[in-house]
Amino acid sequence: MIPALAALFVVPALAQEWPRRLGEFGAWTAAVHRDRGQTMCFAFTRARRMTHPRSDVVLSVTHRAQGRDQVAIASGYTYPRNAPVTVEVGRTRLPFFTERTAAYARDGRRAVAAFRGGAEAVSRGPRAAGRQGTVTDAFSLQGFGAAYAAISRECPAGRRGRQAGR
Repeated sequence: MIPALAALFVVPALAQEWPRRLGEFGAWTAAVHRDRGQTMCFAFTRARRMTHPRSDVVLSVTHRAQGRDQVAIASGYTYPRNAPVTVEVGRTRLPFFTERTAAYARDGRRAVAAFRGGAEAVSRGPRAAGRQGTVTDAFSLQGFGAAYAAISRECPAGRRGRQAGR
């Protein structure tokens, strides 16, 4: 009987550590994750076209206590040191900086505004260190607006930690 009662308290606590899906919105998925009292809401999509196939090429937007509109690309390979990446949405060119296997928007708010009005985001950056050429990845923006609204409702501006999502 005691192990069964213990499970009632342990399982919900463990469940809080896993991301909770907020919904599927076109090509985008929105989710919330709580860890050590901090809440992080994120929306993501996977690349639908790649010049050099890799696994887990993901474009994401994250809200957390340390900042909102954190836009990143998980590239699936290690970028050369200080490699520039550019993301184009229609005629808007967005500069990204790189760190290991990720590229980050220099201006997340500007990126989000472009994503809201676009159909596709196309990233271009150098291949892995020691390789010649450019890597191009395309991400659908279908459903981005709804996914972004979902994470913004779950993690509204000005709310921190455990308060978000209550």
